[in-house]
Amino acid sequence: MTPADEILDIVDEHDEVVGQAPRGEATARGLRHRAVFVEARDAAGRLFVHRRTATKLVFPSHYDMFVGGVVGAGESYDEAALREAEEELGVSGLPRPTPLFKFLYEDEGTGHSWWCSVYEVRCDLPVRPQVEEVDLHVFLTDAELEDRLGDRAWVPDGLAAYHRLRSFRAGGAGPAV
Repeated sequence: MTPADEILDIVDEHDEVVGQAPRGEATARGLRHRAVFVEARDAAGRLFVHRRTATKLVFPSHYDMFVGGVVGAGESYDEAALREAEEELGVSGLPRPTPLFKFLYEDEGTGHSWWCSVYEVRCDLPVRPQVEEVDLHVFLTDAELEDRLGDRAWVPDGLAAYHRLRSFRAGGAGPAV
């Protein structure tokens, strides 16, 4: 099965399942579905940052400060967060990611819309990123990441999650739903 054939739950504006569709169709038709974003930090507290491969269905060759992906049909956010983090980082035995908040991502320009659940996890294991997903990677301090935000193409949903996470950690109005 290709990633485009993966079956996803299609959800409404309240994150209630209203149907199912293959991932490729959901992307092409702008059907709202679910995704997880996992902030992965190493033992030194540095953030895993990577460039997505050119073959990704959405935002190919863009940089991202989260690992994650879509939630499969019938899968919970928590299950998807652990699965996606282990797959993209190329590790097994990762601690269960800690859920932080959810938000609805909507991009009027592209028609993309998905419910996003944001997590954090510490990865003390050596990473071997999945070559189908990750073109290159590095661990950066928060300051190093901030310095790079304006000089390359970042996934827009990841940027939205990143800014919400910064506000969440600063005690701002929580985006939790």
